[in-house]
Amino acid sequence: MSISEGTLGELRSKGVEVRRIDKEYYEIFIGPQHPGSGHMRFRVKLDGDIIVDADPDIGYVHRTMEKLSEGREWLKITPLVERMTIIDACNITLPYINALEKLMDKRPSTRASYLRVLLCEMNRIASHLYGFGIFGVFIGHSTAYMWGFGDREVFVELSEILTGTRLTYTYHIPGGVRRDMPQDFPQMVRRAVRYMRSRMPEYEKIFLNNPVIVTRLKDVGVITKNRAAELGVVGPTLRGSGIRYDVRLAEPYEVYGEIDFEVPVFEDGDALARTWVRVEEIKQSLNIMEQAIDWLERHRDEPVIPKEDYDKLPKLHKEVYEKSGRVKLLPAQISMKVPPGKAVARGEAGRGEIFYYVESDGGTMPYRLRVVTPSARNAIVFKRILPGHRLMDLPTVYGSIDYFAPEADR
Repeated sequence: MSISEGTLGELRSKGVEVRRIDKEYYEIFIGPQHPGSGHMRFRVKLDGDIIVDADPDIGYVHRTMEKLSEGREWLKITPLVERMTIIDACNITLPYINALEKLMDKRPSTRASYLRVLLCEMNRIASHLYGFGIFGVFIGHSTAYMWGFGDREVFVELSEILTGTRLTYTYHIPGGVRRDMPQDFPQMVRRAVRYMRSRMPEYEKIFLNNPVIVTRLKDVGVITKNRAAELGVVGPTLRGSGIRYDVRLAEPYEVYGEIDFEVPVFEDGDALARTWVRVEEIKQSLNIMEQAIDWLERHRDEPVIPKEDYDKLPKLHKEVYEKSGRVKLLPAQISMKVPPGKAVARGEAGRGEIFYYVESDGGTMPYRLRVVTPSARNAIVFKRILPGHRLMDLPTVYGSIDYFAPEADR
């Protein structure tokens, strides 16, 4: 079976490079144009319109973040690494700060931990809505795109009110956070939670229970439970294959061990199951936000940095904190020396587990920093799962994995 001349012409008219490699197979190059989540290219080998081989050709946005970190002071690394996934900046940077706190033998204040969790869950929802919107574009559902990006703004604006910036916050500091929440922030959070809960049935009706979408996603890109464990995939991709693993429960960090929430798991392992996982995770994140804001409202007098750190602040810095809730760092804190040693930390980002290895030689900069991101671990899916599918199933599988190229090309 060969590709028709009409199909070849349509592919080429869209800028897709197609070449015949022998009598039986064609090879097409998809990318490296920006498909919605970072520059990415696939080399796809086809027998007719059946995928024989799919090679994810990553590297188009590689920025050598690990090496660059070795030339930056400890706190100045945060603005660098959060650009791996600016749509999920809190979850991406928190494990780095946790590893740094281990090296410094410093524990965050309880209030700071609740604020971190609150921001992480707002980021998780915004990240899922971003992925949901991009997925809608991939499969021709423009309403899903407009709804996802429109509702995402609710949580992006909440994050901006809390941190002072829209996407890249640099909010965490060793032992605390840079600023407390505004006085009226609890009301804003509860209003956003009520709004998003009212929206979820509408998403399910127009998208997930849409027979056209179900036909497009059902039994496509199936990753069995054994295969998922074998490949080492993480996040919603793993939980969509029936494995109940979430770092927030497996190795609780911050105050996740004190919060009541469930980890959604679906057994089918297909594109539809992975999409349902994200929808259910948004509901769980809304529950976590409510619990976090309730605690924060009940404990307004607790500081966002440890008392011993607060006592060391100059009088002027204390006055700034008392007036606005902002923590002004001293020059000595920015260029601090970290005791020699090695530390690891991990967290559950929107796309799955993120892992940091940090090594200090006692100086003001790390000797070594290593980060393994969820998209880097999930990229193997394309090579192993796509063969046997039709060419038009590729956007479906790609969107259901919620792959983010800058995160893999860190």
